[in-house]
Amino acid sequence: MPHDTPLISTIVGGLVLAFIFGAFAHRLRMPPLVGYLIAGVLVGPHTPGYVADQNLAPELAEIGVILLMFGVGLHFSLKDLLSVRGIAVPGAIVQIAFATLLGWGLGAFMGWSTGGSLVFGLALSVASTVVLLKALQERRLVETERGRIAVGWLIVEDLAMVLALVLIPAAASIGGEGHAPVEPLSAALSRLFGLDLGIGGMIAMTLVKVALFVALMLVFGRKLIPWTMHRIAHTGSRELFRLGVLAIALGVAFGAAKLFGVSLALGAFFAGMVLAESELSHRAAQESLPLRDAFAVLFFVSVGMLFDPNILIDKPLPILATIFIIVIGKSVAALLIVLAFKKPLSTALTISASLGQIGEFSFILAALGVELGLLPEEGRDLILAGAIISIILNPLLFFLCDRMRPLLDGAKREDVVADPAPAAEAIAAQEEMPPEDDEVHPTALSGHSILVGYGRVGSIVGQNLKSSATPFLVIEDSDKRIGELKAQGIETLSGNAVMRETLDLANLSGARSIAIAIPNAFEACRIVEQARSVNPSILIVARAHSDAEVDELKQYGADTVIMGEREIALGMVDRLAQVHHESVPYEDGHEPDTIMPTDGPPPERE
Repeated sequence: MPHDTPLISTIVGGLVLAFIFGAFAHRLRMPPLVGYLIAGVLVGPHTPGYVADQNLAPELAEIGVILLMFGVGLHFSLKDLLSVRGIAVPGAIVQIAFATLLGWGLGAFMGWSTGGSLVFGLALSVASTVVLLKALQERRLVETERGRIAVGWLIVEDLAMVLALVLIPAAASIGGEGHAPVEPLSAALSRLFGLDLGIGGMIAMTLVKVALFVALMLVFGRKLIPWTMHRIAHTGSRELFRLGVLAIALGVAFGAAKLFGVSLALGAFFAGMVLAESELSHRAAQESLPLRDAFAVLFFVSVGMLFDPNILIDKPLPILATIFIIVIGKSVAALLIVLAFKKPLSTALTISASLGQIGEFSFILAALGVELGLLPEEGRDLILAGAIISIILNPLLFFLCDRMRPLLDGAKREDVVADPAPAAEAIAAQEEMPPEDDEVHPTALSGHSILVGYGRVGSIVGQNLKSSATPFLVIEDSDKRIGELKAQGIETLSGNAVMRETLDLANLSGARSIAIAIPNAFEACRIVEQARSVNPSILIVARAHSDAEVDELKQYGADTVIMGEREIALGMVDRLAQVHHESVPYEDGHEPDTIMPTDGPPPERE
């Protein structure tokens, strides 16, 4: 057996070091991805010691991007994408133009060619898919309006970069600054008919190929992919189902890139989006999650491998200017654009913070620019340094935006009060302003119950609390569910219950009970721990999927933990006892003499 195994050593070295430094960063209350980037620097060629394979690492990272975008597509339907097109399309185009102009100015100031400066500006204009989604997922914003706008904005940016990857080689050949392969379809038409399509023809061919891919996915893919997954599910093999999910995600992405020239990320996104219309989308997301997280870590490691720390000493001023464009220039532009569309301030701040970094497309553009002789290697190093530093600073940008929002809201209210306009005009102006749907205020309830999560389990608990006239409120992060709860007159807090601020708004110290209905055991344990520390006498009820989760939740302080499988088994035993032991007739509910669990409350009545 050969001992020269660069693939294995790259995966092992990257994951092990990422785990060590990610855990260390988490201990310091920093995002784990900071540790992943540091791990990449340590295994890169610019630091002593072990050096991972620089060719394999980016390819492994690309798998992570494919799986991540596939997962986003599973939760982002075509209806959601079309619902934000009014702001995502013009907003992304204006923001790309503004950031590209700033980057072109910096490149021209440093004496680069026009083509190189434009490539540099484009690389600074597009945000990282992985970083943006990680930030939204950590704050549980993907399913909110802010999250949909941010993801839709990013999809438009990716589409623009696909077009840019076609235009850059053409610009290099026309401008005489380099040479590049011609677009294949344009070259074929030129050979067959003797037509020189030029730059316009190349743009047209690219748009035609993208349109063909989208049409193929929407017409045939949305029928074929769900049908295939249903057929696999009917086999009853979980192994085949998991393999089918990965085969569709990777196969569609690869086919889109090879046949239509669409990026791997966009191909995977559309594959997930058409599968989202199937009832199996939730299960598909669960099956792809472990690999998605593992390969996303390798993406950050591969980015860190490209970073040369010496550039921080050799080029401090150009790096500061680059970071200013990425973090300040892009964020301010996005903020103003979103506000111009009369969106809430919370939405504008979330979008601006989400886009204040660069990532994978920036690396592709930089590599292409250097390969074509347009962009000097100094420009590539500045892009890499800007990516690393902006990714590290991105959580701080989110923090600052969260702190700025109350101050800006206060200033806005003062402006309304100081306005000498007549009262009727002031009221009319306030009515025209979009409501801050994301604003949360502390509850006035006391001696109440707190329900965390309003999914399949939480909705049953909530309806029973409502029918019994028990005072309660719901903590939920899905805009759709929040709208439904408000329509029913149920008090709701929008946010993540893991955050201490959200629990404080729910008056945890004055509550009598808390029911944690979310399926994520890690988050549930954190909520249980905080609830017990704030209110030692509160009744804590949680759910679990295994005996290990039951034990863990109880160790953190839960009073009662309900395991779904056990309750299902008890319900089946109850029904069998009614038939075989002449128990009371079965009804929709449980009679007093049926068998009940010994370590928790009886199964809920439907």
